[in-house]
Amino acid sequence: MGMTDDISASVTKIIAEQAMLDAGDIKAETALEELGLDSLALIEVVFGIEEAFDITVPYNANNPGESDFKLSNVGEIVAGVKQLIAEKAQV
Repeated sequence: MGMTDDISASVTKIIAEQAMLDAGDIKAETALEELGLDSLALIEVVFGIEEAFDITVPYNANNPGESDFKLSNVGEIVAGVKQLIAEKAQV
């Protein structure tokens, strides 16, 4: 259970740094648009997540709609990261 909380906290911290907000101000249902993250900041979030968890996020900045990785709100990103970590653990 602690690992899940760590993942959520880490992802939220990465997003908060890009949005220049306190992580405590960001909730799972917070949409990235509400945080004012532009496409460049979104790429930084993806890079930060990949680096923090040693995973590859299937995100194409040139065509974000074709990815299965949902980036619309914080909760979806956390769920996606957890799924990628679980898939990596099975390999």
